[in-house]
Amino acid sequence: MQITLTVNGADHTLDLDPRVTLLDALRDHLGLTGSRKGCDQGQCGACTVLVNGRRINACLALAVMHEGDAITTVEGLSDGSLSPLQQAFIDHDGFQCGYCTPGQICSATAMLDELDAGWPSHVSPSLDGPCELTEAELSERMSGNLCRCSCYPGINAAIRDAKDHQA
Repeated sequence: MQITLTVNGADHTLDLDPRVTLLDALRDHLGLTGSRKGCDQGQCGACTVLVNGRRINACLALAVMHEGDAITTVEGLSDGSLSPLQQAFIDHDGFQCGYCTPGQICSATAMLDELDAGWPSHVSPSLDGPCELTEAELSERMSGNLCRCSCYPGINAAIRDAKDHQA
């Protein structure tokens, strides 16, 4: 079937089998290989992208489900120069092999927006108050993204640095 996906601000008309995942459409049909296929079961977060500003596992979503949505991949997070979060990952060595890094960055981007909007998590002390980026909050909110190299100290430092430097 023919669908049009809006990815990183550009419309792309594709002729796809309706069973094609969003991840496979991005990687195999649009050449956007930043999102990675890790487990292909929604457990590792390497495929995390933003859909209408919210993070999803692209391996679990069918491409046809997202016609008309604004899809942002790691490639779309910057406008030619690194985003503050991407730069923080470099500054704090928030990657080793780099396989999970695009998913981590997409997830952290949305997570910081959720935090700023005051959305509570499972470990938030209150459903009403502002949310602070405590160690428990950071762990809970990023728990859907795994790093097999165990680079969590650098990842967490990068996210905290980006949060501290938000306007």
